[in-house]
Amino acid sequence: MRSDVEISPSKLIYHELIGLFVKVVASTNPSLIGIQGSVINETKNMLLVENSQTRELMIPKAGTEFLFRIPAKLSENGRRSDTFVKVQGNLLLSQPENRIKSIKKLHKWG
Repeated sequence: MRSDVEISPSKLIYHELIGLFVKVVASTNPSLIGIQGSVINETKNMLLVENSQTRELMIPKAGTEFLFRIPAKLSENGRRSDTFVKVQGNLLLSQPENRIKSIKKLHKWG
């Protein structure tokens, strides 16, 4: 991730999402359910996801529930244990740079 702040599940919505694996688990548009891949770009209202067929798909945030994978560091025994977090897309409706500024303020003050 580009942020120097470690991603925690409770504050995922404030972090950089580009590079994270995402899956659409619910949507007002049923044809979007099941789409998965890496977030390669983000706008105020959309996530651009590249799937395994190297197709780029624009997914609206509004009305969509996402499952993000937060990569874990390797443990002492060499195992990885990723964390999965469900996020309502409506919580992501803002310009990405404004969300990222918010997490820096949260870490500074609390």
